[in-house]
Amino acid sequence: MPHARSIRFRLTAWYALAVAAALCLFGGLIWFSLRQRLLNESNEELKQSASRFEAYFKKEASSRSGQHLRAELEEFCQALPASSYLELRGPNGFVFLYPDRDRSAIPDFRKMITRFTAGSEAYTLEAGTSEREIHRTLELLRFLLVSLIPAVVAIACLGGAWLSRRALKPVDEITIAARTIGIEHLSQRLPVPATGDELERLTEVWNSMLGRLEGAVGTLSQFAADASHELRTPLSVIRTSAELALRRAREPEAYRESLREIVAESERMTQLVEDLLFLARSDTRTAGMPMSPIDPCMVVREAATEIRELAKNRGIQVRWESGEETRFISGNRPALRRLFLVLLDNALKYSHPGGVVTVAMATTPDNIAIRVQDSGIGISAADLPHIFQRFYRADKPRTEGGYGLGLSLAASIAAAHGATIEVESVEGNGSVFSTIFPARAGQQSETAFRQLHAAGSVSQIPDYKRSRAGFHSGS
Repeated sequence: MPHARSIRFRLTAWYALAVAAALCLFGGLIWFSLRQRLLNESNEELKQSASRFEAYFKKEASSRSGQHLRAELEEFCQALPASSYLELRGPNGFVFLYPDRDRSAIPDFRKMITRFTAGSEAYTLEAGTSEREIHRTLELLRFLLVSLIPAVVAIACLGGAWLSRRALKPVDEITIAARTIGIEHLSQRLPVPATGDELERLTEVWNSMLGRLEGAVGTLSQFAADASHELRTPLSVIRTSAELALRRAREPEAYRESLREIVAESERMTQLVEDLLFLARSDTRTAGMPMSPIDPCMVVREAATEIRELAKNRGIQVRWESGEETRFISGNRPALRRLFLVLLDNALKYSHPGGVVTVAMATTPDNIAIRVQDSGIGISAADLPHIFQRFYRADKPRTEGGYGLGLSLAASIAAAHGATIEVESVEGNGSVFSTIFPARAGQQSETAFRQLHAAGSVSQIPDYKRSRAGFHSGS
């Protein structure tokens, strides 16, 4: 027997209730319809009997009287049903009864009274008939309905259980197949029934979800493996440096050199852990980036100033190209500074000494674009689709330093600001990274700026005064 909470049990129960309700309604309608039909026929029969008796009485009363009239009337009444009776009353105490016995002996009767005149005399005719046969017929129908409805409902329960079991058999098969799929067997898929119904669509959705889950688990496993691999190298350096320093007594300068190596590798590990935490928070949408009106030109200037010394040491010039227009976007200053630092550092890292890194802002009615262009080694067509993947590094000179997380961080920050990063690159001829912010965000920030300006609170926007000066000099 199916469990009381199972779909099969509930389907069977609801099916049985629906059938029982339909049968009860149908049986009730039949019973009341038949009752009304029988009563109407009884009334019509009474009406016809009274009418025939009235016509016959008028005919015979005109030519007969006394016992002769009674004899004719009795002979006429013998053609009436045995369950009927007639009572005729007239002037001078005239009474005619058929049958000539007490009416109380006829149970459950219904009657009809009519008045007519024969000659100049008035008569009252009462016609009646027993309802015993009507009651017997209705009682028999009631007995049949009460007896057969439970039997039909029981048959419906059995049929419903069979139908529900047959209908839910594919669900059981899907459930059994799904139970065999574990974390180590995510490549398996559920069999898709070729039914063209909801079960087929449900199975296809399950298989699609398993595919996404397989991809997510694969990415997570690869991410954990890559993170472990990247952390292993600085840990090995720290351990080796410490073990060499402790192996024998050394000069103070040797100890300081070992400590410098440990500090450098610790800083690399700290940066790696911070990047991983930022990406994890971005994945769970808990990074928490309060937005405010920001001039992206000033954020790029801050990032360029921060890497000025690095660019100078490498003999690379950072050049700014922009028009006079100042545009605001809704953004988070530290996050955007980190985004542009990643792009500028990436441009410096892969540019040749004596090269130029150009930063420019271009505006259109639809967007605001910040472009960072280098004159370096470029990106191959095979590597270009993968450069924003975490820990991805091409097997070429572009793998210089780093962990392969910078561009992933930049893409996450851009996505949090509703922006996109587009890349154009030709191997050997440099690359162009364009961060494109939607104009809608800029318009909202301009509105906020105007509101603050109208309220006399422009000082709340730190980029305002600096944006008036512009940034047009090379660094």
